[in-house]
Amino acid sequence: MLRTFLPLTAVLVLTPQHPDPPPFAQRLSDAAIELTHDRVVYDPAYFRIPYPNGDVPAGRGVCTDVVVRAYRRLGIDLQQRVHTDMAAHFSAYPRQWGLRGPDPNIDHRRVPNLMTYFTRCGADLPITDAAADYRAGDLVCWDLGGGILHIGIVVDRRSADGARPLIVHNIGAGQVLEDRLFAFRIIGHYRYAG
Repeated sequence: MLRTFLPLTAVLVLTPQHPDPPPFAQRLSDAAIELTHDRVVYDPAYFRIPYPNGDVPAGRGVCTDVVVRAYRRLGIDLQQRVHTDMAAHFSAYPRQWGLRGPDPNIDHRRVPNLMTYFTRCGADLPITDAAADYRAGDLVCWDLGGGILHIGIVVDRRSADGARPLIVHNIGAGQVLEDRLFAFRIIGHYRYAG
């Protein structure tokens, strides 16, 4: 029996023409990291913005705007989603601003409203002190004290010691990548894929 073998150079390796896109969480992590390249001044001012797909002026924003902008890069408009849910279920949302109804200019820019929305969508996860429980694409909310709440996006980069995932957020110095997961008391943990 005669056996023939093709030379190694003649072996054809097939690869998919259109590989599957990365998982949603990875895409959200990537979008958040991309935002750190944009210069943004912390600005909590109220702005009248278009609806839907409205955004505060380029170069301005707060922590919630990081989240809104990252999701928008993936085709998810949190301004519209939060407003639609608030219009249908206004009593389920915090009333601390004295509003009589939803306001599409600001509602999605308030941490308590995002927390309520993500919880209503079933995206809430346990709060732990184990870094392994926080994955790229997760959202974390903190209580900074004095009634100030904060939100950021967990990304796929690690702290210098490799122990914790890094966070993209805007706590006053613009949209930055930092090792801040356990810097403040965590009050919310979410995994929302739209």
